[in-house]
Amino acid sequence: MKKIVQKEDKVLRQYTKEIPVNEITSIKTKKILKEMSASLRSQSDGVAIAAPQIGYSLSIFVVSGKIFHKDFVRGEKEFGKIPENEIDKDLVFINPKISKLSREKEWLPEGCLSVRWLYGNTFRSKKAMITAYDENGKKFQRGASGLLAQIFQHETDHLKGVLFIDKAKNIREELP
Repeated sequence: MKKIVQKEDKVLRQYTKEIPVNEITSIKTKKILKEMSASLRSQSDGVAIAAPQIGYSLSIFVVSGKIFHKDFVRGEKEFGKIPENEIDKDLVFINPKISKLSREKEWLPEGCLSVRWLYGNTFRSKKAMITAYDENGKKFQRGASGLLAQIFQHETDHLKGVLFIDKAKNIREELP
């Protein structure tokens, strides 16, 4: 499993490279996706991860399927209660682009696996629309509200070298 890099690592401040569509289903890309999912699963409080967070300056992020589980509680620190076999498949977003954000925004609590153990409030759009490719190279579009819309914005920021602490207010440390 790849180690999750922390805020001092230069890869987190780089603008990522897109993956050529004909390379999306390559063995190399599949290996990176497996590493991302394994690293994400290793963190009980993680809901998504971007490729730069494990050292790859590539335009990919993965969202944990646990956010769709009926017992998932936003903001809960310990997600280990959800049995692994009941967690939906992770969602893969390759070369994602936010195509639409709602004008309506709100301040939301946020943290990051690469900015341990800092938390703060970020001003995010309540809804977001994203266009991306899945792990099979199929282009898709998905709309979201709530936590998933926040994840889309947080993870696409990672792909532009932006960390949530660059935008957050009331940053505080909360040790586990």
